[in-house]
Amino acid sequence: MTGQDAQAANPFAAGCAWIDGQYLPVAEARIPILDTGFVRSDLSYDVVAVWEGRFFRLDDHLDRLFAGCRRIRLTPPLTQAEIREILIGTVRRSGLREAYVEAIVTRGVPEPGVRDPRRLTPRVYAYAIPYVWIVPSEQQPRGTDVVITRGTRRIPPTAVDPTVKNFHWGDLTRGLFEAYDRGAALPILPGEDGLITEGPGFNVFALIDGVLRTPGHGVLEGITRRTVIEIAGQDGLPVAVGDLPADDLYRAAELFLTSTAGGVMPVATLDGQPVGDGRPGPVAMKIRDRYWELHRDPRYTLEVDYGEAG
Repeated sequence: MTGQDAQAANPFAAGCAWIDGQYLPVAEARIPILDTGFVRSDLSYDVVAVWEGRFFRLDDHLDRLFAGCRRIRLTPPLTQAEIREILIGTVRRSGLREAYVEAIVTRGVPEPGVRDPRRLTPRVYAYAIPYVWIVPSEQQPRGTDVVITRGTRRIPPTAVDPTVKNFHWGDLTRGLFEAYDRGAALPILPGEDGLITEGPGFNVFALIDGVLRTPGHGVLEGITRRTVIEIAGQDGLPVAVGDLPADDLYRAAELFLTSTAGGVMPVATLDGQPVGDGRPGPVAMKIRDRYWELHRDPRYTLEVDYGEAG
């Protein structure tokens, strides 16, 4: 069956969205232009993966979404259980076995002239699209190339709380352009204090002197990050969550990135120089394998019923 045939057989095959109580093909999804999520990034959101027809840590993602909403004094108009069912519904209708599934809660659409956020009615949007890779899967066994940005610093957490997943990507996008200009694929951003934070859509891990280190402040507390910390603990690998000076990354034997969009992504070069021997190291590759194995573990996953949509 060709892509056009699949699209004709299932109009949701390229993705399914949920807006205003209705499921519709993702290409037809629209939001109000005055929604404060769009015009002011006044929202929180979360992304969960579906792999081989199973959601991975769905409830952990929803817990984080609702915790983030509380931190910015945003009350979702639907319950956690209702949003959970909507996300499952988008995947079931799409038929996608590997999917990138997002739920967004915005402050809402103001009445004309209203700027008081307390007077808005929050809105929910959701969609499922084919799985997204920050680092393509075929490249991961070779590793990717990153730089520590020199002219870009991460927005300080006293300004924008990084533990609340958000669309404030001005610094991250600026970092991406710096990486491209320096011949790399991805940037790692330090804060104003010179401590490593994160990159666009991913957390950072470094194996230094036998200890797996990851920043503890100024970062999103990623679900993939949490999973890696758990895997390392089960394997008896020491983990340190705390300050990580930028200069320490140059001493790393291994370096890797983590995200729902791509899993565990080894780094080959940092600022144009090889990390270790310039190939993904054994610790990163072992954790990467374990991470994907967990996507089949019923303790961490929810199987999607792709039967007839309700």
